[in-house]
Amino acid sequence: MRPQTFTLACHPATPAHRVEAVTGRLTPEADWVRLRWRIDGAQDLVVPPFAGKGRADNLWQRTCFELFVADPDGEAYAEFNLSPSERWAAYDFTARREGMTERPAPREPVCTMRVGETMAIFDAAIPRAALPAMPWRCGISAVIEEEGGHKSYWALTHAGEAPDFHDPACFTLAVAAPQAA
Repeated sequence: MRPQTFTLACHPATPAHRVEAVTGRLTPEADWVRLRWRIDGAQDLVVPPFAGKGRADNLWQRTCFELFVADPDGEAYAEFNLSPSERWAAYDFTARREGMTERPAPREPVCTMRVGETMAIFDAAIPRAALPAMPWRCGISAVIEEEGGHKSYWALTHAGEAPDFHDPACFTLAVAAPQAA
């Protein structure tokens, strides 16, 4: 399948200090779904320290990258939180913020962060077996922490007065099921 590019918008209630843009791409492959977020204006980016692979809750309280995957016709969705610390989390919801359970993952996601002078790249690979069956409505987002504890919230779109990545209105990226060969 072809990569799909995306551009995230900063929620107007939480403007960034120096971050100028967050863009990226989602690439479904046979065994993995690869995501890349590029942060321009990353001079003051706060990157969580390395913690090693493993599940962890509350990753969104620091710089964190998120993927929401929903069935195009239903209310249920899965959430994946991916941290530059290499920690991750995966949850299932029956509806918006309801029925949360830990989502099983047969293999751990792979997370890699590279930071330059003014730009940073966060790459993640999620095992396809950890994801719901395609097609999907996706929400892609990021919590960006800058020096001084300032956080900005980035998503494909924002629907309310406060950032809410769980709002189904934010799941705007359509990913089709692969075509049979």
